[in-house]
Amino acid sequence: MHLLHRLGLTVLCAAVVAGAQAQTVALSGMMGGKALLLVDGRAPKSVAPGETYMGVKVLSAANEEAVVEIAGKRATLRMGESPVSVKGKGAGNKIVLTADSQGHFMGPGKINGQAMQFVVDTGATAVSLGVNDAERMGIPYKNGEQIRMGTANGNVVGWRIRLASVRIGDVELPGVEAVVTPSSMPYVLLGNSFLTQFQMTRINDQMVLERRY
Repeated sequence: MHLLHRLGLTVLCAAVVAGAQAQTVALSGMMGGKALLLVDGRAPKSVAPGETYMGVKVLSAANEEAVVEIAGKRATLRMGESPVSVKGKGAGNKIVLTADSQGHFMGPGKINGQAMQFVVDTGATAVSLGVNDAERMGIPYKNGEQIRMGTANGNVVGWRIRLASVRIGDVELPGVEAVVTPSSMPYVLLGNSFLTQFQMTRINDQMVLERRY
């Protein structure tokens, strides 16, 4: 039973897809004003200006080139050229967390630039935070997708949102999927929408998370 269950909450909605961040991007062609992007070696995907695919936002696409934005940085892709790799701020690749007396791996970090306390929860589909923290940060969570959440007192409504950034140490990921629970929580659960982008290794009382480059 993961930590969200211990707080009396169970997400009953469909699984949240981890917000992947592209590492290499190339332009394979143009299609009706859309850019055909090759992201991390995957099959070409047509993306229109203003749309985002795997963390790559297309700003413009014309004349066999596309201007994209990845992790806050712009890059120009041209047909036939080598893939572009872009790192944004928070470009570190390793996080080290130490277990507390109960065996929970915890540590300080930031959401949207504001300080938070995180605890690793591999059983949580997404990063999960309480309505208290969402309101303190001014996140318009009620504009997110409503989801059903079960509690000891019955079903309640939560919200699925996308955080602008999650940062721990010098590692920062943009566009991370998250769930806002309708009750207050003492810390933020660092779920799989963040964790799946790392290789996890436990060494005694430490957990090492290394970016999957």
